[in-house]
Amino acid sequence: MPPVDFRLYLVTDRQQTAGRPLVSVLARAVRAGVRAVQLRERDLPARELHALARAIQRELPDARLFINDRVDVALALRAQGVHLRESGLPAEVVRGLLWPSQLLGLSVHSLDGVMAAEQHGADFVVLGPIYDTPSKRVYGPPIGLPLLEQAAKKVRVPIFAIGGITATRARAVRQAGAFGVAVVSSILSAVNIERATEDLLAAIDIES
Repeated sequence: MPPVDFRLYLVTDRQQTAGRPLVSVLARAVRAGVRAVQLRERDLPARELHALARAIQRELPDARLFINDRVDVALALRAQGVHLRESGLPAEVVRGLLWPSQLLGLSVHSLDGVMAAEQHGADFVVLGPIYDTPSKRVYGPPIGLPLLEQAAKKVRVPIFAIGGITATRARAVRQAGAFGVAVVSSILSAVNIERATEDLLAAIDIES
């Protein structure tokens, strides 16, 4: 399997682009440095999701594309990988379905979830919400930096922090042990997509 070679993971929501076409917003983010995109449009039927994924692959050939939940679409398009919900398909089953070149990401919301994801074959996990954010309140209160620090010490699998991540907070979660960050509105809703992307990339580069 290929390595996880990105630290900024952009999760899509076409309702948060301020009316701008999703593919064009993604293109601007990729030109500014985003290397991995999770296509997470859960309301789209398979045919429309497939068409949107193909458009992203065509317009953004250098981006690593992950398909949320739809293993069939990811396999058909030879996407970079699949991203699963914690309550979705069993990770160990999906691991066995993927091409050797594909990665498996898993969203989790607890320390136990991180440990189970590693055990079941996830190549990386997205942990959150770290901070309060309206879109993640369904998963409960924010888990905070202390739990992130614990998780980073317990597992070797890369952890991406999600939930209320801004450029300032991105540096804090990296210092707490996160491998990278996953964001939605911080880029998709920004007035200046390029500046928002560059600010996040600078913040997660804690070696600078």
